[in-house]
Order: sequence, then structure tokens, then C-alpha cells
Amino acid sequence: MKLNLEQIPREKTLSKKEFIQKYFKPQKPVVIERFIEDWPAYSKWNLDYMKEIAGDKEVPLYDDRPVKHDEGFNEPHAKMKMADYVELLKSGPTKYRIFLWNILKEVPELQKDFSYPDFGLRLMKGLPMLFFGGEDSYTFMHYDIDLANIFHFHFEGKKQCILYSQSETKFLYKIPHSLITREDIDFADPDIEKWPALKHAKGHVTNLEHGNVLYIPEGYWHHMKYITPGFSMSLRSIPRKPKNFGQAVYNIFVMRHFDNLMRKLKGQEWIDWKNEKAVERTQKLLLQE
Repeated sequence: MKLNLEQIPREKTLSKKEFIQKYFKPQKPVVIERFIEDWPAYSKWNLDYMKEIAGDKEVPLYDDRPVKHDEGFNEPHAKMKMADYVELLKSGPTKYRIFLWNILKEVPELQKDFSYPDFGLRLMKGLPMLFFGGEDSYTFMHYDIDLANIFHFHFEGKKQCILYSQSETKFLYKIPHSLITREDIDFADPDIEKWPALKHAKGHVTNLEHGNVLYIPEGYWHHMKYITPGFSMSLRSIPRKPKNFGQAVYNIFVMRHFDNLMRKLKGQEWIDWKNEKAVERTQKLLLQE
């Protein structure tokens, strides 16, 4: 049995009013297919262009290895020149990804290639982030620490995106004091016998191609798998729901620091305990359904 996923609605384009009424207010995801064709980035941004304009920049790389107690929050697993990384992506499948790469800080001239769209939300203009991945690379199922509304603009290649709302958390084997699910769950091809609660979770799926924009409502879980090498840019807006805003403040100022402290005090024992609790709590909640 596969995951219970429905296709994310797709629109050719959307006005601000349509977006607010149909998707933002009810907090539903959507793919907008032809929203950025007037951006210079639409025709310019590909892997070769990134190699040309940022080839000498050293970039942080991440893979799919499990979280370790002696690694800091979002600590990279390797570093490489962008030019070498692009060649690595082209050479074949690789697990190495770039995420949360701030283009304003690293390559300011890229800002000339896009504009901040008016979706009716105030976007955080200091935080346009780029995400790169090679064929078959993927992120763990997670949600963002600030529970932001996210607009995910995809360039080059194809990427599969699986989303769940926070209401489905009880079925996802969430790791306590963390923003991820069990890392040994392959959401692209899950073992339902091993993770039976997953069959109760109702989620969303889509494939993104060059020029597509995915709206991810605030706090949504997301799993990204690169079917082919490519990259995306995310723009974000702070959560509007008071509960989500409060949770974001807690995550940033309390949860993250508490987790780092426990890693230092307990070591791998803390990581193992959290993984066990993820299963125990999910099974307990499942029995209550």
C-alpha cells in the first residue's frame, strides 16, 4: 500500500485576490505553472548560469545521513566550490544537496533576476534561499522552524514534493524536540508494514518543473526528492495564525537550544531516545483514533 496522497491543484496563473480566497485563507497548497515568465531568472537560471556567476563560491553540502549528536543545528557535511558541485550534479546521482543558501548574501547580483511577487502577504525580503540537489537526493520529511508560508520557485529539472498539514503529525512518527520525522522512513517508497500509521495520514503530492511555483501553507510538512538535478528558490512570509506564530517563537528561542544542550549532555543516547519516543507516541496516538 502506498501513501494516501492527492495531487496538489494546479493553476496557470492566479491573481492576488484569487490566491488569498482559494488557497491562503483555507491554507491549501497550490502549484502556479506560469507566474514568473517575465522574470529574467525564468530564461537565465540554470545550472550552467549558476556555475558561471557563482562558480568560485564555497557552498555547504548536506546528504541523507542520520542526525548525529555531535553535529550542530544545520551543520554541513561537506563543502565544495559551486563550479565543482555543478559538475558533480551533471556527472550522475549524488546525495549532496545545498539548502538555505542566501543569494542576497552570497551572490547579490542574482537579485536583479527576480522580483518579489505580490501575493497579498508580506514577504521577508532578506531571506531568499536557494536549494540544489542531484538526481535521487532528497530531504527528510520536515517542517520549517518558523512555520512560514513558503513560495517555492523551481528552476531546471524535476522535483517531487510531498506535503502534509500539521493535523497529520500524529501519523508521521515525528521526532520529539525536533522538526523532522524518523529519518529511516523513505517517503518516496515507504514500508507501510514497518510504519503502519502512515497509511492513515492524508497528504498532497506534485512534481515541479522549470518555472513552477509551489505554495506551501504555514507549518506544512514537506519532503523533496530530486528526480533530476535542479534547484529552487524559496521566499517566505511569517505565519499569520497566532498558534503557529507562537510555536515558531518557541522553536527558535527554546526548542532548538534545548535540543542542542541535550545532545551535548546525553550524546547519542539522546538521539536514540528521541527515535524510540517517535514510534511510541505515534503508536499510542494511533490507538486513540
